[in-house]
Amino acid sequence: MVAARIKVNGKEAPISPAAPHTTTLDFLRERGLTGTKEGCAEGECGACSVLVARPGVNKPTDWVAVNACLVPVAALDGQEIITSEGLATVGEPGTRPSLHPVQEEMAVRGGSQCGYCTPGFVCSMAAEYYRPDRCAHADPSGGADSGDSTDAEHGPNGFDLHALSGNLCRCTGYRPIRDAAFAVGTPTDEDPLARRREQSPPAPVATEYTQDDSAFLRKNTLAETLELLRERPDAVVVAGSTDWGVEVNIRSRRADCVVAVDRLPELRELRVESDSIEIGAALTLTEIERRLDGRVPLLAELFPQFASRLIRNGATLGGNLGTGSPIGDSPPALLALEASLVLADADGEREVPLAEYFTGYRQSVRRPGELIRAVRVPLPLSPVTAFHKIAKRRFDDISSVAVAFALDIEDGTVRKARIGLGGVAATPIRALATEAALEGQPWSAETVEAAARVLRGEGTPMDDHRASSLYRSAMLGQSLLKLHAQTPEAVSS
Repeated sequence: MVAARIKVNGKEAPISPAAPHTTTLDFLRERGLTGTKEGCAEGECGACSVLVARPGVNKPTDWVAVNACLVPVAALDGQEIITSEGLATVGEPGTRPSLHPVQEEMAVRGGSQCGYCTPGFVCSMAAEYYRPDRCAHADPSGGADSGDSTDAEHGPNGFDLHALSGNLCRCTGYRPIRDAAFAVGTPTDEDPLARRREQSPPAPVATEYTQDDSAFLRKNTLAETLELLRERPDAVVVAGSTDWGVEVNIRSRRADCVVAVDRLPELRELRVESDSIEIGAALTLTEIERRLDGRVPLLAELFPQFASRLIRNGATLGGNLGTGSPIGDSPPALLALEASLVLADADGEREVPLAEYFTGYRQSVRRPGELIRAVRVPLPLSPVTAFHKIAKRRFDDISSVAVAFALDIEDGTVRKARIGLGGVAATPIRALATEAALEGQPWSAETVEAAARVLRGEGTPMDDHRASSLYRSAMLGQSLLKLHAQTPEAVSS
């Protein structure tokens, strides 16, 4: 087994002697790359953002921004990353480095004050700068200072401000950062990071990294991984580490054995068949969003509300479902879509409807040694869908209540209703009573008002610091009234 190594700013470095739980953030800072900062240690501030070379959607390689505070450095064995220091171009000895275009715009437009968050903003901004299809959405009639753009969150240069949704700044008020984002141009032909996109990213490597009686393991194939999980059913399975990384940092959790599945090719397929769409459990939410490209409208509505771009660049459907959290954002949408899960272990596979998957608080039918291989969404899709997330912040927040709708309405009558709920019970649930109250009834204000009263009684909402039980119940009913207000006319399927 080759010693675990990582390429940082073009130079290879051994991961040893870092402990298997060591985050990429701590590894970088110990090597003197202190531009990467720790602000929250749970992926909410973006001060730790770095760029990772990942398989691309429109080009062989995408530069993807991730939270270095969450990703174990062992998970990047054999991979290639760029920090804020590596974006600048270093010239002859004794000369000052040339600022990267993103760094230049941040400097001249006053996008940095105390500077603590700036390197993270720069890395997230650079990921959007190098997004291959960004310039295809540019408006050449608008200028950086003209204020002209398609909307408040997209610049005339095609820059999507949602790329910075996971980065926080307490000094600037964000306006100069927005100005810098909307001023960056197009990468030149001489830009080495732009040219790097034309080559394949580093291939996944098998990892067997052990220090101090704990191990971080990655196998080459799903079959090898499942055999390993049969031997080590107590192992912690990780993909993007967006949940496990918080446990390590905030709760000081440690594991004797961590098994990574994020690069397994069998878990990274997306197939569209005549009767279903199969989504690999280890595809990141960003990859799913861009590959589906709006093909599943309910998921397209969900993705922008799921945490931040930094988190979506690492988080997976398999991880979100595997944790069994009652407030995960994806389960309500997938319940409304009548999705099922393909569960795999060393003895084979089985398919389980998501509605039958959860058995209790953070519990499921998944057996020891079994993992989620894929999510299957049946076709055709219902034509009327919506995802309503009630939270204290518009973006990058945990939901108090999440409601997903998928309705078939034909000739003014509700032929089929599927409603997924999150945050109102010990598990994500289907609103079965409300579905029954809608089906076979006219899509009218009277029907919806009666069904909304039923929906308010679904689940067993509780009081906590995010919302009261009464508020959660009220929001359930209000969400159905909102859907009807937005879809008042009969819709034929």
